[in-house]
Amino acid sequence: MIEATDVEALARGCAVLGTGGGGEVATDALIARQALRDFGPVRLVTLDDLPDDGILMPVGGIGAPSVGAEKLGSGQEVTYLRDAVEQALGAPVVALMASEIGGGNGLFPLAAAARTGLPVVDADAIGRAFPEVHMVSMNVAGLQPELIVVADERRNVVLLRPVDGRWAERLARAAAEVFGGAAAMADYVMTVGQARGAVIEGSVTRALQIGRAVDGAADPVAALVDVVGAIRLVEGKVVDVERHTAGGFVRGSIVVEGYGADAGRYVRVEVQNENLVALEDGTVLAIVPDLITLVDSQTADAIATERVRYGQRVVVIAFPSAPIWRTAAGIEIAGPRAFGYDIDFVPVEGSHAAHA
Repeated sequence: MIEATDVEALARGCAVLGTGGGGEVATDALIARQALRDFGPVRLVTLDDLPDDGILMPVGGIGAPSVGAEKLGSGQEVTYLRDAVEQALGAPVVALMASEIGGGNGLFPLAAAARTGLPVVDADAIGRAFPEVHMVSMNVAGLQPELIVVADERRNVVLLRPVDGRWAERLARAAAEVFGGAAAMADYVMTVGQARGAVIEGSVTRALQIGRAVDGAADPVAALVDVVGAIRLVEGKVVDVERHTAGGFVRGSIVVEGYGADAGRYVRVEVQNENLVALEDGTVLAIVPDLITLVDSQTADAIATERVRYGQRVVVIAFPSAPIWRTAAGIEIAGPRAFGYDIDFVPVEGSHAAHA
């Protein structure tokens, strides 16, 4: 069960796994906490707890995080999504799942689950956050996006039946832009049986473990590095932030000037909603699909891309992605070249940073 008292730890863990994206967690945490207080705890279940022919509905937000932070929803979007899915498929939704555990999207299903009595599956489709619709484990596993639904706070609903994952991204992104740059989405709706082997199980539990490990630790950053198996890339001050919103994404870069033991070093992190690559003097320290996260140097709280500011004291960490993303198919879908970098993927534990 997930109770209101679990939300703080879950939010902290989701923020770390968000790698700067997935939507900022504060608003979704407030919404989830209030819903859990009003309607009671949410059942956290595994796929084995559900019937194979039951409909599993992954949900989350789509759009630029900077837009989503200001364009608040009505709280009813998941109801609109569920109604559309059940009408289209002629079968009930038996559980919700976070489309991505990273950022606010990891908390997104909780309020709806509390209101409806539906359980939430201890799984997601990424194990982190990624900016594009087709960058999900179901696509890596070969599932087709048979049904995607996008809804806004005005009860506008668009049903999509794209021919493949890349068309799912194009069509859903266009709908989100028409809806004002951010919307709610049911992504890769599938049966429980189809989800077996195609989703990343245990991700909600992992986010909770991360949050609980950091909470109250004498050295929060050290506790975080230990629990996720991270490498410290640099500790320093944010000295430059370039950020703009275009095409439904936040794009830009962040430069961190090292201090203390890292004095004289400059690390640049490039962003497309999420932190994609960390570079020092042209050398790759870490790159997608591995996770790169900026955290506060005192509290280890992860800092979303839209919240990064000049002068912040941060530690940049990197840690391994879920194994599915390190397969040939995973790297093709969400590796460096998928984002326009003509660079081969090197696991962070084998990178220059790991041996520095």
